[in-house]
Amino acid sequence: MSSREAKEWFKSRLKQHRSTQKAINKQSGGSHYKTLKYQPIEIILGNNLNWIDANILKYCLRDKEGESLDQKYNKIIHYAELGKELLQNKKKGNIKHK
Repeated sequence: MSSREAKEWFKSRLKQHRSTQKAINKQSGGSHYKTLKYQPIEIILGNNLNWIDANILKYCLRDKEGESLDQKYNKIIHYAELGKELLQNKKKGNIKHK
């Protein structure tokens, strides 16, 4: 098989595997976001949230199977504590940028 034939073969196979479904309409590894009226990514991007706030929102909205409320709230608290720590370090000038 020539390189041109191999390229054409690969292209034909790739077309067969491409989904017509939009990424926002599918979820890998569960359905804890798909059941929501608005997915976190839509709220995050629509409101220009920072990384910490986005993660807090994500954990607030999801209802992951097997995750207790205690685990859920601990994740939310952890991100809130990270946000406070980053803010304090920024105020002190302790945040180093690479």
